Amino acid sequence: MALISLRQLLDHAAEHGYGLPAFNVNNMEQMLAIMKAADAVGSPVIMQASRGARQFANDIVLGHLIKAAIEMYPHLPICMHQDHGNSPQTCLSALMNGFSSVMMDGSLEADGKTPSDFEYNVGVTAKVSEMSHLVGASIEGELGHLGSLETGKGEAEDGHGFDGEMTMDMLVTDADEAAEFVKRTNVDALAVAIGTSHGAYKFTRKPDGDILAMGALKKIHKKLPDTHLVMHGSSSVPQELQDIVNEYGGEIAPTWGVPVEEIEVGIKHGVRKVNIDTDLRLALTGAIRKLLWTKRGEFDPRKYLAPGIEAMSEVCKDRFERFGSAGQANKIKPIPLSDMAKRYESGSLMAQVN
Repeated sequence: MALISLRQLLDHAAEHGYGLPAFNVNNMEQMLAIMKAADAVGSPVIMQASRGARQFANDIVLGHLIKAAIEMYPHLPICMHQDHGNSPQTCLSALMNGFSSVMMDGSLEADGKTPSDFEYNVGVTAKVSEMSHLVGASIEGELGHLGSLETGKGEAEDGHGFDGEMTMDMLVTDADEAAEFVKRTNVDALAVAIGTSHGAYKFTRKPDGDILAMGALKKIHKKLPDTHLVMHGSSSVPQELQDIVNEYGGEIAPTWGVPVEEIEVGIKHGVRKVNIDTDLRLALTGAIRKLLWTKRGEFDPRKYLAPGIEAMSEVCKDRFERFGSAGQANKIKPIPLSDMAKRYESGSLMAQVN
């Protein structure tokens, strides 16, 4: 299948009541692991690259990785998404390099660190929405700020995020504001703040309603029943992956991620895209550490990267299956981006707000 828009994938997910994991990619091994898992279970795919990944791997390399995935697995629909774009210019560069979807994170100013206000967020997001839709690409916006409801602080990961003190209204997205934001920006998907954060260290205990605001998410979905919601920072940070890293020389401090069962609740209340990065990092790191620890004479990268690919692939398969996207790939007939552009122009894809 050809590269397709995020909007088409999320519309299909909403129609059939499932969610899609969105896995971050930085290198060939991650791409191979994601695609191997998707092929095994018949799932559509969202691969995404942050600004940090684009700087690390280069847009040309990432572009060819995605083209390779499409060529290797022509029967699977694939979306390539820019994660946490900090400005219209960043998003435009992604579109020019073949991304079929972009995120404009206007919750922060262009430095990617300073919290912005509502009007700034609306302005930059609406601008990116207009230019993305002109070429048939999708846009994800963000309202609220990722951070901890335990500490009241934001978080910075991969050079992006505010790590200072924040108020509760900054850390939890308001449903009425979300409705106004979607109405004024016409985003295809909305990332909401409910207490999740990037990286491995999200919670000091198993999250409950006090530190993971699933109730707020339900209110947003009730206000915006047709808007595709996104959970950022939603790696589950499984204990078994932490244990493997630590058993073979690592030093991961005790931590909790977002339980898969909570994500499943979110999917029942409008969540269609679930961002996952840390879980793949842990799986890859643990597998490499184990092999190099037990076979100390090994220096062939193929020998220690292959188990890493397998470990990441197992994580991906689990999420495809748990989120309900397994078996959905062959039900999707790709819509070319040029046709999506016509649909946006006609107004048929305008956001519906209660």
